[in-house]
Amino acid sequence: MTTHSTPLPGGTWTLGDSVVTRFGYGAMQLAGPWVMGPPADPEGARSVLRNAVGLGITHIDTSDAYGPRVTNELIRKALHPYPESLFIATKVGATRDAQGGWPTARRPADIRKQVHENLESLGVETLDLVNMRMGDAQGPGPGSITEAFETLADLQQQGLIRHLGVSNVTAEQVAEARRVTSIVCVQNMYNLAHRHDDDLVDRLAADGIAYVPFFPLGGFTPLQSEALSKVASRLQATPMSVALAWLLHRSPNILLIPGTSSTVHLRENLAGAGLTLPEEDLAELDSIGH
Repeated sequence: MTTHSTPLPGGTWTLGDSVVTRFGYGAMQLAGPWVMGPPADPEGARSVLRNAVGLGITHIDTSDAYGPRVTNELIRKALHPYPESLFIATKVGATRDAQGGWPTARRPADIRKQVHENLESLGVETLDLVNMRMGDAQGPGPGSITEAFETLADLQQQGLIRHLGVSNVTAEQVAEARRVTSIVCVQNMYNLAHRHDDDLVDRLAADGIAYVPFFPLGGFTPLQSEALSKVASRLQATPMSVALAWLLHRSPNILLIPGTSSTVHLRENLAGAGLTLPEEDLAELDSIGH
């Protein structure tokens, strides 16, 4: 599969033993409504994936719970055999119910089952990265990650997983996971308006661990949205472009995984993330979350 050599916004980051583009792609939106069932246009979804790789993106984020199985199977059908440069991250810790809910599934047997399901649906013998997802749809919650993470560490020792990470976690759970074994990334909600992980981002950067924010525009108040829109209008850009560019500027360990089911939007996000933010605009943006 041919890929472009043009550098992507933000350059690259070394994730474990792999160099990946800091601008990645999140596959969740490829499934049907409410992340359930197949998309209306499966070939269009596969085309988005092929375009992402064709544009030079080497980091794709997915989960067998999306659909369920839908996005992983779309990825396999679109991209397998995978380019050597492609790094696919997945996650475990929740399943789906008939109502579209996300019941937690963190017992050792649940985790082993989910890992094997990801291996099967992606068509690989070893998963590049598995994130242990904690908390729920409302965000991180209290509780020990040790038993679940020890299960993943055991599967890693068996050669089924190359790298481990954590998702939707507190700083305490990050530290707890790191006492079990090494991690290469933390995936949490973080954006201009939600800066609760500022200290964690910086600590992880110092330790060479990636931080992967989701919902780059999630949870903004009307006033925060208005402030972002004003900066975007001044720069003749979209709010999403400004939000993505700010995240890349925030810290070199931040990796982006914006999702879309449209190739047009994929290209818009890619172009937008490369936006140059003048110092006065950065100062105004920084004030949004404080």
